[in-house]
Amino acid sequence: MSITTHSPVDAYMADLNRALSGPRRRRADLMAEARDSLEDATEAYEADGLDRVEAERRAVDDFGDLAVVVPGYRAELGIAQSRRTAVLLFLVMIAQPIVWQEGAWAWTQQPNETTPLLELLNRSVMVTGSLAIVGAALAVVGTGLGLRYPWLRDRVARATALFALVSAGAVAVIATCMGLFSTELEGSNLAGLSVVGGFVLLPLLLVSYSARRCLRLV
Repeated sequence: MSITTHSPVDAYMADLNRALSGPRRRRADLMAEARDSLEDATEAYEADGLDRVEAERRAVDDFGDLAVVVPGYRAELGIAQSRRTAVLLFLVMIAQPIVWQEGAWAWTQQPNETTPLLELLNRSVMVTGSLAIVGAALAVVGTGLGLRYPWLRDRVARATALFALVSAGAVAVIATCMGLFSTELEGSNLAGLSVVGGFVLLPLLLVSYSARRCLRLV
């Protein structure tokens, strides 16, 4: 009859894993670093003559209570998620000039007579898109600095997420209006809205989802 020995390290790691959410790769890296640290501490205590279970218990105690450890890990995951959000926003926005290149596609054929609404939409999409691209690029840089300066992490992550949400909402509204009103070809409204859905709204939904995940971490 075999006796299964409860492992304090395994129990601690399981609780830590349940307490964390965020980008998988970064979370896996943090979990691996935590386990390596616990294993090193356990081996050190075993070298001092403690049995395995007691050595693991001491290592866990030294590592810290989850209430103290988890917030720091969540901050790391938050900055990683904010960086992902910034990159997604940048990629989506940098593609928009191609998607909406005037006269290049059926859905961008301009009517013979322009209207104040169309002129406003064109100006709005150019200004909003440019600001989103610049802001996303700055956010990528800022989230990188956040890894070096812990005091920046929460501020940069939250600002990035909020900026992404606002940008995604504004661009989605303008793009939808452009899909409805930017062409006079028969049946082209449906084509325009299909393009908006596939190349604008869907990618922006991914950006918004990533931003909301970021806000839950910071």
